[in-house]
Amino acid sequence: MEQVVLLDETGEAIGVEDKATVHHQRTPLHLAFSCYVFNDRGEFLLTQRAHHKRTFPSVWTNTCCGHPAPYEEMKSAITRRLGEELGLRVRGLELVLPGFRYRAEMDNVVENEMCPVFVAFTSDSPTPNADEVAEARWVPWKEFSTDVLADRTEVSPWCRLQVEQLDELGADPARWPTGAPVQLPPAAQVA
Repeated sequence: MEQVVLLDETGEAIGVEDKATVHHQRTPLHLAFSCYVFNDRGEFLLTQRAHHKRTFPSVWTNTCCGHPAPYEEMKSAITRRLGEELGLRVRGLELVLPGFRYRAEMDNVVENEMCPVFVAFTSDSPTPNADEVAEARWVPWKEFSTDVLADRTEVSPWCRLQVEQLDELGADPARWPTGAPVQLPPAAQVA
């Protein structure tokens, strides 16, 4: 049974809850991650969440989102999920937005997460796991980010907020400054 790490307002772990039951109208604050994967042509891998997902089904979003298991290091969790969801191996996995946090509601289900954001690169072609991803496609980052910020492309609420902050880091994802691990929520600072 997959579990998520529950957090207090400072980002300290205060317990765990089963992933299957944690998302509801009063979802407690918990630890998550988001990752944006780019190919060697500088394109971003945009994904559509599986149509049967309980939270935000069929919504287009960043490459991969998920929850680290209790005591699981963030980069290990991201590498695991990228393999499970998209069959991807990545390189250059780096933290870019250590303090990202959001709350979003859809159809009486709430997401409430401290969700550090990472960037990675791959030479692989995705092989989406239909249990997680309905569709995946490579898109030019500049075109995608411009369209999201101009409200011409609809994406998940967290992706929209992340693109705003990522845009401030510069036009070239390969040159985004890395965030300091000490800026992660304390629960994410595991050895």
